Amino acid sequence: MADLTLTAKNPSTLKADALVVGTCSTSDGVAVVADQLPADLVRRIETLAPRLGVTGAVDEVRTIPAADGVKADVLVLTGLGERDADGTLSHETLRRAAGAATRSLAGSAHAVVALPAVDEDELAAVVEGALFGAYSYTPYRGADVAAKRAPVASLEVVTSFARSTRAKAAVARAEVLAAAVHGTRDLVNAPPNDLFPAAFADAAKAAVKELGVKGVKVSVLDDKQLAAGGYGGLVGVGQGSSRGPRLVKLTYAPAKATAKVGVVGKGITFDTGGISLKPPASMPTMKSDMAGAAAVLHTVLAAARLGLPVAVTGYLCLAENMPGGNAQRPADVVTMRGGKTVEITNTDAEGRLVMADGLVSAVEDGHDVVLDIATLTGAQMVALGHRTSGLLGTDAVRDEVKVAADAVGEAFWPMPMPEELKAGLKSTVADMVNSSPERWGGMLFAGHFLAEFVGDTPWAHLDIAGPSYNEKAPYGYTPAGGTGVGVRTLLGFLEGRAQA
Repeated sequence: MADLTLTAKNPSTLKADALVVGTCSTSDGVAVVADQLPADLVRRIETLAPRLGVTGAVDEVRTIPAADGVKADVLVLTGLGERDADGTLSHETLRRAAGAATRSLAGSAHAVVALPAVDEDELAAVVEGALFGAYSYTPYRGADVAAKRAPVASLEVVTSFARSTRAKAAVARAEVLAAAVHGTRDLVNAPPNDLFPAAFADAAKAAVKELGVKGVKVSVLDDKQLAAGGYGGLVGVGQGSSRGPRLVKLTYAPAKATAKVGVVGKGITFDTGGISLKPPASMPTMKSDMAGAAAVLHTVLAAARLGLPVAVTGYLCLAENMPGGNAQRPADVVTMRGGKTVEITNTDAEGRLVMADGLVSAVEDGHDVVLDIATLTGAQMVALGHRTSGLLGTDAVRDEVKVAADAVGEAFWPMPMPEELKAGLKSTVADMVNSSPERWGGMLFAGHFLAEFVGDTPWAHLDIAGPSYNEKAPYGYTPAGGTGVGVRTLLGFLEGRAQA
């Protein structure tokens, strides 16, 4: 991750590979947003903007040679879009502009970021965005390519709050948050031949050991222990693979915790669909079907690093869904942790099975509230697209998660759980089926399925199927591949509970 420092120096005087400044769209053209750039340079850029192709639009990044009076080698103009009527910019706009700029600086050694921030909260958004954008995944690249794609090594953010205690705290938090997001992205991007359930469990243990924070413990149940413990969902989904399932329990228990939260993550390290095989075109991205578990792991680690006064237990439900000779069949009946039976009507509706075991485990541990996060349904993308996650559950908890998501800049949308869809759970041979008999409302039906395993515990379900993996071009601070979505919202929720 890039080293980041604050400075109150004039950005024009700082030697760097690049100086990042903002541009805004106006009715007259483009306005350069930089307090201490030479006035004649600002006028020149604004005059030449149409010929340079600069519009100031959100996510637009243009690089031009620096002029006399600026010690950086080049100027990076990053779009801020249109200002609000009162001249303000949203925190998410600042994050995206900073992230789009630093993402464009791959291979650079040092950059100066001089974006507008009228207070420490806006500065925090700039810092977060800059760090989120400074990311690449290169473990499987040759050395030359890896060097060219390496994120900018050092960032210097210009602000009048450089000596502020609040600003320094914001930088420290942003560094923890960015490390969690990057760690999640790394796991999601990892190839499934190297990241299988046991390897994921080992990675979790190694991360806890590296963390070195007292009060953080990790335990792992292997396939034999899962079978003995009645975890029928994990065992059933994992039995078609030569690499057995795991349930990782990660606990952060600080002294004098003010709340106790359980977070369950779906960790299907590769999803073929099982016997209900997916189309070939849908396969390659199924290495990302463990994004929920990755987010849970790094959320718990981040909470520990920040020393939040909230007890958090993460449940990583890990399995590989393969069509092997011992694979689960449609019409099989499995007994879940806690005793409920499920008729398998679609082996590609496997995520809810492993999640159900995890939810029961979380409820057994007696948390104040339980959240779960999963790349659960294609129906999420049908309803909300690739950038907005679905949010279901107990009304009060669902709304609390929505507030946290809005505050950190992640797009989540509350969804209903219509009572009539619950009838689709009925089975003629078991307590319920795992897949809806109808095409419609798949995300909402899945919510009803999960709700059967939480009882009266306050609960919310985060469906991140589309937003967890970006198959298209990068944008803002979001790279191609794993996005790390959900970490910020989960951590924001925990911080909210800490302050309640």
